[in-house]
Amino acid sequence: MAVYTATIDWTLRDGDDFPKGRYSRAHTIAFDGGVTLPASSSPHVVPLPWSDPAGVDPEEMLVASLSNCHMLTFLDLARRDGFFIRRYHDAAEGVMSKLESGKWAVTRVTLKPAITFEGREPTPAEMDHLHHRAHEDCFIANSVKTEVVVEPQPARQGG
Repeated sequence: MAVYTATIDWTLRDGDDFPKGRYSRAHTIAFDGGVTLPASSSPHVVPLPWSDPAGVDPEEMLVASLSNCHMLTFLDLARRDGFFIRRYHDAAEGVMSKLESGKWAVTRVTLKPAITFEGREPTPAEMDHLHHRAHEDCFIANSVKTEVVVEPQPARQGG
């Protein structure tokens, strides 16, 4: 068993009116490896000025977590299959929609990896199989109910 931690720190600011909902949602998230990120609610959820668009929001972190896990799993599987990857770039997108219950949820995450290989490149069938295996083995994808779609993109030239 492994334990992962994140420390969330928020403080009411001078001039905020907490009882009326007029307070900043800006806060920090400190991870066990030492990185601290500015964070906030999404401006799509809590309007400005009570959100900080410069901070990472929970929905973005979910999308990034799914993309990150898929990439790390894909890299390992491709390496084991004898492929050499020079670059992996993913412009992942998440969509929030209302469920039948009336609650909001991130209902779809689309991964759009563009992968630059060196030497032998996988056939389209091998690429599909690698992405399928990466999705099946990704710890985060196995942890969420959200539909996760992978749409490989052409590799970008020049780095």
